Amino acid sequence: MKTNITLLIIVFVLVTSCNNISKDENYIDITQLKTAYSSGDISKWPKPNLDSTINKAEFEDIGALGKVKFPKDNPYSKEKEKLGKILFFDPRLSVSGQIACASCHNPELAWTDNSTRSFGHNRQTGARNSMTILNAGFAHSLFWDGRAISLEDQARFPIKDPVEMNEELNIAVDKIAEIKGYKPLFEAAFGNDSISLKRIQKAIATFERTITSYKTRFDKFVEGDSTKLNNQEVLGLHVFRTKARCINCHNTPYFSDNKFHNDGQTLFGTKFEDFGRYNVTNNVDDIGKFRTPTLREVSRTGPWMHHGHFPSLLDVVELYNLGNPAPIQKKFLGTARDTLIPEISPILKKLDLNKTEIDALVAFLETLSSSRGRILIPELPE
Repeated sequence: MKTNITLLIIVFVLVTSCNNISKDENYIDITQLKTAYSSGDISKWPKPNLDSTINKAEFEDIGALGKVKFPKDNPYSKEKEKLGKILFFDPRLSVSGQIACASCHNPELAWTDNSTRSFGHNRQTGARNSMTILNAGFAHSLFWDGRAISLEDQARFPIKDPVEMNEELNIAVDKIAEIKGYKPLFEAAFGNDSISLKRIQKAIATFERTITSYKTRFDKFVEGDSTKLNNQEVLGLHVFRTKARCINCHNTPYFSDNKFHNDGQTLFGTKFEDFGRYNVTNNVDDIGKFRTPTLREVSRTGPWMHHGHFPSLLDVVELYNLGNPAPIQKKFLGTARDTLIPEISPILKKLDLNKTEIDALVAFLETLSSSRGRILIPELPE
């Protein structure tokens, strides 16, 4: 009799416990999440945790990456891609003849250089970390501060930058024009062998638009293959869109809103101080704002942030978990610089993620990288 009563008590406790778990607002049913996120139907996904500052009408959720669109004034052609690839790897565009676009955007290193800040002309150190050009065709502006409005526009900046390639644009064009082997390449790409800066820019931009990721495990998962992500990664995906609030800036299939935000990394008052977008616009509201980088291939493109000071993705997640605290620069209050003290984006808030959620979020971010692939380095014309 006592045995039966004991068994009934145990069963009652188990049933009660199960009911309490199911009613716990913090309980997450991974099976249901996996089914929803891998359904191929985004309308079945849980609602994202969007900040009040986000325009809901303009918001586009994450998803599988589509195809790059080429501009009408620079349509794609194989000949133009081939020419652009050669120019991308040609160090003769630099004054020293030693630095090419590929020097900072190495295909073996996820099209960046995995350095805190890149070396340029005479081994000078640049001010910022080199962004990958993978999927750059989806960007609305280029560079951390958005000073280039297109890939065509972007191609001219490194050539003339004294810390990068340090060459006068007209001289760079003349040097390419003097190379006989380039003549037939330009003719094939543009219809005649005339060589100009604009054509060099268009060719390089065309090549860069072809540098896109292979399908990632995340892409395959949200397109319907539920086996591509494990339970931890699915939890990370859900945390990304909800509690961690990453979705507010890293949205769209490109995993970037293509906007500018102050994430507390201006490093105000230090030797690494960088006002970001303000250097382009001179608008005090833009002080400390930087373009939201894509998170695609993010596990391969470290170190992270515009200054390259974060050696691991865990460091980045931990910083955001703390709300990206930036100390108030009291020593500058009342001085000529107090109007330049940056204001951190209101989107940033303390997240209170626990270790399980942090580990899951990092695991999910790693699913956004594809296979490395290989690219043949072209022979340079003579």
